Amino acid sequence: MVCWRALSLPYLFKLVGVSGTFDRLHRGHRFLLSKALEVGERIMVGLTSDEMCSGKQLSNKIEPFEVRRANLERFFKEMDAASRVEIITLNDPYGPAIEDSGLEAIVAGEDVAWRIEEINKIREKKGLQPLRLIVVELVKASDGKRISSTRIRKGEIDEEGCLKTLTSFSDQ
Repeated sequence: MVCWRALSLPYLFKLVGVSGTFDRLHRGHRFLLSKALEVGERIMVGLTSDEMCSGKQLSNKIEPFEVRRANLERFFKEMDAASRVEIITLNDPYGPAIEDSGLEAIVAGEDVAWRIEEINKIREKKGLQPLRLIVVELVKASDGKRISSTRIRKGEIDEEGCLKTLTSFSDQ
């Protein structure tokens, strides 16, 4: 008789960071956040403030901070991971990543991975260990282009990355 038991593998890192606007929480965001949960025992989510969003494309259509926060909280609750996550407000591009000595890694999409180099240069000047970078591939929409909140705000795709038709029966 062969007995199998589930092994609880240790996480790669005690504390990882992930950040973004997380507007219209879409499939790409969920993939990024799931990767953070996979590698980190605890997750620090930096959520950009409404003020930081003001310069983004179609910023008037970005969901308010509290809506974006509630969507993140709902996602982590559905993943049974709410107790492992702290959501903080980001008022600048770096947040606690340039000061928190407990932070070990950042999970980021390949489109913003360059920012970690800046963060690590600042950390080095402050005598902190550099952060490890976990790069997550961008999730593609049905048209082969990346899923993004901007494309959703423009009405090109939905949160799952499916193309929206130019006119639908409900619009007529």
